[in-house]
Amino acid sequence: MGRKVFYISDGTAITAEVFGHAVLSQFPIEFEQTTIPFVETTAKAEDVKKQLNDCFITTGERPLVFHSIVNPEIRSIIYSSEGLDYDFLNTFVAPLEQQLGIKSDPKTHRTHSIDNASYNDRIDAIHFAMDNDDGISMKNLDQADVILVGVSRCGKTPSSLYLSMQFGVKAANYPFIAEDMDELKLPTELMKHKHKLFGLTIDPMRLHEIRNQRLAGSTYASLRQCRMEVKEVEMLFKKQRIPFLNTTFHSVEEIATKILSETKLERKMF
Repeated sequence: MGRKVFYISDGTAITAEVFGHAVLSQFPIEFEQTTIPFVETTAKAEDVKKQLNDCFITTGERPLVFHSIVNPEIRSIIYSSEGLDYDFLNTFVAPLEQQLGIKSDPKTHRTHSIDNASYNDRIDAIHFAMDNDDGISMKNLDQADVILVGVSRCGKTPSSLYLSMQFGVKAANYPFIAEDMDELKLPTELMKHKHKLFGLTIDPMRLHEIRNQRLAGSTYASLRQCRMEVKEVEMLFKKQRIPFLNTTFHSVEEIATKILSETKLERKMF
């Protein structure tokens, strides 16, 4: 069993989780992680304090506590527990107040809430990604910020959704399927928006493994078919001078970030 870790917040706890995961990923050991969001009252804070103290008694080790608590009263209760506190939010507030010459105005839920000025942009982008997934519709491509193209199961859909959810980018995607391979070319609608195209490719063996999980033993999943499709599509990318990325060894977060970097699209942070 790994070292106990708690992510605690009087909001969603997303900030604490992101920072905490980034820090803990540097250590080659296992962690047992628990997230506790919306600790918005002193009663809830006392319950969390008891949970942290019980964890210490049970394990004999002080649990690691990553938190981003705005309310000072709730924060003081967590501080009084047996947890080892790592307060990301308030670690930077005092130095920034001094540097900027203004006092902070802490408010719960400000980071991840519908009051965030960019919230509607993100929702619109998510709806756009779902409505324009796998070439379902090609009528709204003029509204797209980027159009991902590639063979089936190379990572287009998860990348599109991540771009929309994390960065508010309107991403459509279009698959090249087996029937396209005899005379592979860009459809007319894609040619109209060629400057928005970004290709994804993948190692044929990895593609074979992914497709085999979906349709084992099919022609669609065969290594021969995968090799042929990847070769044809990469040739098209090069012929049409479409920038492309091999997704084989990249997470969806890395793929999305590399797409933004290559296309120079603006990040919208939430």
